[in-house]
Order: sequence, then structure tokens, then C-alpha cells
Amino acid sequence: MLSNQVLAAPCFNNAQSAYDYLLSQETAQSQARAQTSININRATEAELVALNGIGSSKAQAIILYREMFGGFKTVDELTKVKGIGAKTVEKNRQRLSVQD
Repeated sequence: MLSNQVLAAPCFNNAQSAYDYLLSQETAQSQARAQTSININRATEAELVALNGIGSSKAQAIILYREMFGGFKTVDELTKVKGIGAKTVEKNRQRLSVQD
């Protein structure tokens, strides 16, 4: 027996309920991103920009650094990348790893 499961957005009877639902969904997504560990030796640009204080140019600098000098041995070595300081590393420390 085949079953097609379709996930549809719920219907709401007022705007406040819809707004509360959207906020809860956004919070859940933010929490999921915050719990995801990122291996800085393998992360893509898209994964790196999910970190606090890391935009596209810094993500590209991280990738370029590891291509030029090899993988990071410790998370603290991220401070060797131009534009990334100790505060940025500390803000993201719980999410960063150098191995799987």
C-alpha cells in the first residue's frame, strides 16, 4: 500500500495565531542551526556564513587559508585568518570543530 504524505501549512482563524506559528517555526530553525557542529576543515561557504560574525568574505578567507596552509589543527587557529578575531571564535566555539 502506497501512501503519499503531504505536509501542508496549517490554517489559522486569525492573524495573531499565524504570526505566533511563524515565530515558533523561525525559533525552531534558529535552534537547529545553533546546535549544528561545523567542521572548519570541511565546511562550505554556506555552512560558514551560518556562524555568528562570519559573512561571505570571511567564509571565503577561511576556505582560502585552509587551501593554502592545510587544515586547522585547533579551533583557535581560526584567528590566523585575516578579519577573524578571538571574540568571533569565542562566540562560535561550541559549534566549531576541526574533525568529525
